[in-house]
Amino acid sequence: MDRESFSFVIYMIHACANRWRKVPSDVYKMLQKTGCIDNYLVPHYDILHTQGTDYIVDDIEEYLGIRGVRV
Repeated sequence: MDRESFSFVIYMIHACANRWRKVPSDVYKMLQKTGCIDNYLVPHYDILHTQGTDYIVDDIEEYLGIRGVRV
């Protein structure tokens, strides 16, 4: 993971934490456990970073929902 995608992942963790009213460390654990970081956010950084924050958080919620995780 390069510096830009790392910064993007951190930003998205905090954006999700704010929306879901959770602690960022809990959001990180959830995203890591489901593979969202390694299988979705980092590989698709080039496309995702051009989208709006709300759109990406919605997309992450859908990703988690498909894997049976409720936020």
